Amino acid sequence: MTMAPKPVLFVAACALVDADGRVLIAQRPEGKALAGLWEFPGGKVEPGETPEETVIRELQEELGIETKTACLAPLTFASHSYEAFHLLMPLFVCRRFWGTPQPREGQGLKWVRPRDMRDYPMPPADAPLIPFLIDLL
Repeated sequence: MTMAPKPVLFVAACALVDADGRVLIAQRPEGKALAGLWEFPGGKVEPGETPEETVIRELQEELGIETKTACLAPLTFASHSYEAFHLLMPLFVCRRFWGTPQPREGQGLKWVRPRDMRDYPMPPADAPLIPFLIDLL
């Protein structure tokens, strides 16, 4: 018996880095899938949108900050199969942004050194990205 193919969910995420080399992680609010887990800010790539445009839009919507495509550097990506879908997620690094991140969607926010990120439970797709940030920062 063959399994029905899972839809691929294309999302883009950002490791926002402050002047002290810490990365911003956001805690998924109650009522959402994977509530309570910590993740990199980002979201679903909309039709006709590039991953960079998604990151810029999501940072504005979720955190109230601005950045530009030239400030986003691709670092790595996640490819993870969840029960209902397969997630494909490029991760960008952003060190240049304007404004102070504010939790606009009820999420918790925390600036964390990459070496300490394993202390925060993350979704299965996000956790394997930590070593890339440790090596970078």
